[in-house]
Amino acid sequence: MMAQGKAIAVRRERIDDSVAGQRIDNYLLRICKGVPKSHVYRILRSGEVRVNGGRVGPTYRLAEGDEVRIPPVRVAEPVAGGPAPAGKPLPVVYEDEALIVVDKPSGKAVHGGSGVSYGVIEQLRSQRPEARMLELAHRIDRETSGLLIIAKRRSALTALHDMMREGRVQKRYLTLVAGRWPNPLQHIKEPLFKYLTPDGERRVRVSSEGKASHSIVHLVRRWSRFSLLEVELMTGRTHQIRVHLAHVGFPLCGDDKYGDFALNKALEAEGLKRMFLHAAQLGFVHPLTGDPIALQSELPDELRAFLDHLDRTEPQKNG
Repeated sequence: MMAQGKAIAVRRERIDDSVAGQRIDNYLLRICKGVPKSHVYRILRSGEVRVNGGRVGPTYRLAEGDEVRIPPVRVAEPVAGGPAPAGKPLPVVYEDEALIVVDKPSGKAVHGGSGVSYGVIEQLRSQRPEARMLELAHRIDRETSGLLIIAKRRSALTALHDMMREGRVQKRYLTLVAGRWPNPLQHIKEPLFKYLTPDGERRVRVSSEGKASHSIVHLVRRWSRFSLLEVELMTGRTHQIRVHLAHVGFPLCGDDKYGDFALNKALEAEGLKRMFLHAAQLGFVHPLTGDPIALQSELPDELRAFLDHLDRTEPQKNG
């Protein structure tokens, strides 16, 4: 439910490097929360929004130092609810003036939506109200734990997106799969296609209609029934590791979308109560300084404990 708020006075905003490069329409939609999208575009078309005293179109990209005049607009305010609770601070692996890398726990979404009120990004914004900008540079699944990059400057975000699109951000994941993985090194290059189930849930399948996708799989350890793998992502498609490995006959342990559901139930009784997928390593050149960044996250305790359980209950097979 929304109620009409009060019309605010004329605002004049000076653009700093945290938002430089963003389109004016997206900037207005972000700072004029509750204002209908149609109204934002109307005040742009009518010339009521001015940048450095002149009219601009909705695709104009803001530059550092620009002065934006925003006319009075009536903001809708939520009747119920409120800001995301600040909660316990997330573990920070790396932070500087341009970006933050957090170690996300399993079970926490990266953003609100699809039945989730709030996620990592909303929590960070609540914990850091002074921050001019906090935006996800990429995403990892709710059930996946590990390293996640958040940009604090628009220039860093744009550069990181370019680097990821060009394959210049190294992402390595650890996962446990059912079965004895046969090869020390294997490339999986199967196109992935996103679709919705009749219930509206997002799913991915291997299909010639899909986008080119590339995973490099390294064998780390092998037991009689399971294999621990390191997967390097050369592309960043939705559910890529989960679908690629299930497609070649090695579903992720604990995967409730593409996994072996009977096995998952048995594994839960043995102590594995989540999907075994962890974003363990990130490597990239800092988007602003050019310095090399190499980050690592250790396996969470519950995943390490399950590997210890395997060591106790079944033989390790490396041959």
